[in-house]
Amino acid sequence: MTGQADRADDTGDGRNGTAGNGTAGNDTASNGTVGDGDPGRRARRKAAPGGWRASVDGWKAVAARYALLPLRLFLGVTFVYAALDKLTDSAFLADTGSGSIGETMRGVRDSSAIPALVDLALENPTGFGYAIAFGELAVGIGTLLGLFARLAALGGALISLSLWLTVSWQVNPYYLGNDLAYLMAWLPLLLAGASVLSLDRLLAERRRIR
Repeated sequence: MTGQADRADDTGDGRNGTAGNGTAGNDTASNGTVGDGDPGRRARRKAAPGGWRASVDGWKAVAARYALLPLRLFLGVTFVYAALDKLTDSAFLADTGSGSIGETMRGVRDSSAIPALVDLALENPTGFGYAIAFGELAVGIGTLLGLFARLAALGGALISLSLWLTVSWQVNPYYLGNDLAYLMAWLPLLLAGASVLSLDRLLAERRRIR
């Protein structure tokens, strides 16, 4: 009886011991290296959402940093083009004649918001035409290079404002006149300046190094 009980206990120990421990080992393995195959995979799966969000946040930060660059390029190129178009058009810079600055200003004099401003331009239409052209050229180059960017934006805004109050004031509805749209487009650059890809930033960094 004692021997049989001992054998039964041994058998029971085998089931509860070796076999049980083996099962426990398998359970451990199924939750660990053997069951998962790659212990780092679960960690990567857990980290993946955070990594994806970090990537999106990174792209958002880059987009915010360069948000005004397309506007800056567009306004800079447009104003340089407008200046060169005026300076190479002898008809535009004449006092009288079709397409001249003088004829244009006389045509809008009575419909402008500030007739006195038009009268001032009519005292020397050619000089006024050159002033506008060289002003646009300086504004465009400064904007493209990011040199004195806020000053350039202020100049662009003032040119657009003067043209809106004189040449395009009578346009109805107002949104068909492009000078007002240009005026609004200059305001973000006037407020923010050129913080990236600009000579202003390069000069500021050199000053900090010194």
